[in-house]
Amino acid sequence: MDAAALVEIEAIKQLKARYCRLLDTKDWEAWRGLFADDFLSDTSPAGGKVIEGADGFVAFTRKALEKRSQVTAHQVHAPEIEVTSDTTARGIWALEDVVRLLPGVNLRGYGHYHETYVKLDGEWKFQSSTLTRLREDVFNVLVSVYISDRIKRTTGALARRLAG
Repeated sequence: MDAAALVEIEAIKQLKARYCRLLDTKDWEAWRGLFADDFLSDTSPAGGKVIEGADGFVAFTRKALEKRSQVTAHQVHAPEIEVTSDTTARGIWALEDVVRLLPGVNLRGYGHYHETYVKLDGEWKFQSSTLTRLREDVFNVLVSVYISDRIKRTTGALARRLAG
């Protein structure tokens, strides 16, 4: 790996750092600027859905997390980044996040972001992101409960029946 590749990898690390900071501070306009217009989000491996387009993804995330009382904290670690051309790269990041679901009820998740990046007008942007989860815990000051895949499937099916 040469020095030029290391410079590009550092720029991608800075992009991911801004992703976490701007998401957690709910700076939606600045956060939108991190994504290519044709960004693809796939959270289906973690129980979510596929969203095509940066505007749709930002709108969906904003609607889910827009309340100031719904505090989030995203931490990413141990990046594995590969520059694949002058304008493309891919990476995997270890993730730990905490999301306040309701007063006194929080979710702590562990998993990975699998991402691709594109360099547009000299700046790296997110091209795609797939979120995988290893574990999710719902907790408050008194109790912490591991949410297994079976529990997620059961509650998801129940929620769909109640919503339909």
